[in-house]
Amino acid sequence: MKKGMVLLTSLAFLLVLGVPVFAQPSSRAVETFIIDNFDDKGEYEWSWNINTSRFIDSENGFPKMSYFEGQPNSLKVLNKDKDSTPKVLGVKTSYLRKGENWFEVYPEKDGKAYEIPFLGTVTQIDFWVWGANYLYFVDLLVRDADGRVHTLPAGNLAFEGWRNVIVSMPTYIRQHSRLRSGPTSLTFVGFRVRTDPDEYVDDFNIFFDQLKYTTNTLSNIFDGYELKDIDFGDSSSKSNSSNSVSEAK
Repeated sequence: MKKGMVLLTSLAFLLVLGVPVFAQPSSRAVETFIIDNFDDKGEYEWSWNINTSRFIDSENGFPKMSYFEGQPNSLKVLNKDKDSTPKVLGVKTSYLRKGENWFEVYPEKDGKAYEIPFLGTVTQIDFWVWGANYLYFVDLLVRDADGRVHTLPAGNLAFEGWRNVIVSMPTYIRQHSRLRSGPTSLTFVGFRVRTDPDEYVDDFNIFFDQLKYTTNTLSNIFDGYELKDIDFGDSSSKSNSSNSVSEAK
């Protein structure tokens, strides 16, 4: 009886000290990945393009998009490559009339729209955006593992200069499919910028920098994960196997 009391007292003492009685394996590995730093070095397999609503002033060459030298002050201390020149992605638009105008900035590859896949289970996406104090609204577009595109509101642009915008990933968005066919993970589709119907639309600039996300990379890893997409061969191999079984009978 006394030995039992001593054992219970020892366990209680360890719990009070916060010392785990048994080691538990961790299923979390929180990491941050940069999707694009917009430095225009050709280090990514995609480029960026723009699509706009109908009343864009195309006769005068709008929309315009290019890379420009620049960087938010908060990122300068993180720039370890002193020989490189940081850049940002800039867009200039002008519409022929006020209303519900919009444009989308999206990645493309080989001349076609390309969706950037995320790793792990994403908890948040953040980016730097330069506002010109116009009442425009910026959204993030993502496609879930079921193939649906979701719009994630990222706030308005009624401020001047750079601002770091953080968007939490809603838990209702399916990031991993239980099926082996179709989309397998969440993807980044692009940015969408919308004008307020009463805001001026004839002279607007916006800049983007340092698009990244935070994720738990171990959330979808399990014992035997490497067998999930194993190659059993093509259909001809399967039919040959079936014939062999039939012949054996």
